[in-house]
Amino acid sequence: MTQPLILGISGASGLIYSVRALKFLLEADYDIDVVASRATYMVWQAEQKVKMPAEPDLQEEFWREQAGVPVKGKLRCHRWGDVGATIASGSFRTLGMVIMPCSMSTVAKLANGLSSDLLERAADVQIKEGRPLVVVPRETPFSLIHLRNLTTLAEAGVRIVPAIPAWYHQPQTIEDLVDFVVARTLDQLNIDCIPITRWQGGT
Repeated sequence: MTQPLILGISGASGLIYSVRALKFLLEADYDIDVVASRATYMVWQAEQKVKMPAEPDLQEEFWREQAGVPVKGKLRCHRWGDVGATIASGSFRTLGMVIMPCSMSTVAKLANGLSSDLLERAADVQIKEGRPLVVVPRETPFSLIHLRNLTTLAEAGVRIVPAIPAWYHQPQTIEDLVDFVVARTLDQLNIDCIPITRWQGGT
């Protein structure tokens, strides 16, 4: 049985990153557990003018519709406050966790060992169990406090992948730029399921 990957979605701008990650992971038949923070609901409403449902079953339909993958892969969604969920326990085996996008509030709480919701608890579990945790901060500019918190996470073994696209692959669309960041994020977990043009060396 394939171990699941946890996708955490926090209340930072750039929810398209999580949607594109879900699209490629589900198309590649990955087993995904999704947990969105409370603030995500408000950000989604602001960015997309669409209300994200709170019920896990309805949320699964919602994310599959957004990703355009109605049947492939396995997807489970969890309520943001359900700290009794499977992903809240270290005994629940996973491939690791990605938080994409990751707010500076979430970064700060993780750096200080605070777990006020399921997303933060699941991430804290990955750190304490020594499993891969990748955060994709979507903020600019970084303050000194942000940088110190990110450094604390990096010192604890967390991989930091800022949402900064490259240009050498000749992007033509917003999705091209987004997919590059998503691919580099999943690279940290040795997951290669996104067809991007990788650097081939100078000419």
